[in-house]
Amino acid sequence: MKPNQDPRHQYPAPPYPQESQDHPGSDQNMTPTADHGETSYQGSGRLTGRKALITGGDSGIGRAVALAFAREGADVLIAYLDEDRDAQDTIRWVEEAGRKGIAVKGDIQDEAHCQHLVQRAIDEFGQLDILVNNAAFQMNHNSFLDITTEEFDRTFRTNVYALFYLCKAALPHLKPGGSIINTTSIQAYQPEPSLFAYAATKAAIANFTKSLAKEAIEVGVRVNAVAPGPVWTPLIPSTMPEEKTKNFGEDSLLARAAQPVELAPIYVLLASQEASFITGEIYGATGGRPIA
Repeated sequence: MKPNQDPRHQYPAPPYPQESQDHPGSDQNMTPTADHGETSYQGSGRLTGRKALITGGDSGIGRAVALAFAREGADVLIAYLDEDRDAQDTIRWVEEAGRKGIAVKGDIQDEAHCQHLVQRAIDEFGQLDILVNNAAFQMNHNSFLDITTEEFDRTFRTNVYALFYLCKAALPHLKPGGSIINTTSIQAYQPEPSLFAYAATKAAIANFTKSLAKEAIEVGVRVNAVAPGPVWTPLIPSTMPEEKTKNFGEDSLLARAAQPVELAPIYVLLASQEASFITGEIYGATGGRPIA
């Protein structure tokens, strides 16, 4: 059993020495190193025999969820854009947990690729039980007027259209007891003007989750979402100016950013049979900042 720890000091707090990265960033170059639960997460068989598809599984929250699912007994397919080294690291951790891990490269803005991801999971595992829509695109701007039409379109296609494509492709394959888990954000409720397009997509995801939950439960599938606050992932130094990265998370009650491992147990709960009465919910993990 893990000893009690003061959550304010359990993980590194700002200022962070992280330098900017090129988008989409790499977990290999994070300073301090992000904690995905590599040495701490211990499974207990809560997802034994389950098969999961996780987008954005190469790093950040996606990697932490993949690692946790594997240690809970699930086989995992991760989808990623082009971060080959990070993706292979995730698969290594999945395989070290004794589970089957598959990494599939490609752009989820493309509906055909999303359909391919679901079919690949079925082909590799024989079934699909859990879909985690986690991948996201964001950019930081000083003004709304600086957002190009192309960037606005890419943000919605990556964050919202892909979620639609994947849910539509996956739902017919999910059996009763299956689970869809979407990643929204505190930005859906407390939007920062500098993240205008991203925040709008996260609000759409929250609404999408509640709407789909009403239909999916008719076939026994639960649909929920997690709304993180600041989390220490490659998305931060690759999309935010260094002054924001340096002090990232200081406005939470814990005065720090979350580590990805701190989010993973929520996804495990929502994927497990223990959450059988939970659907249409948004789970906040914001370090004390309100999501309503």
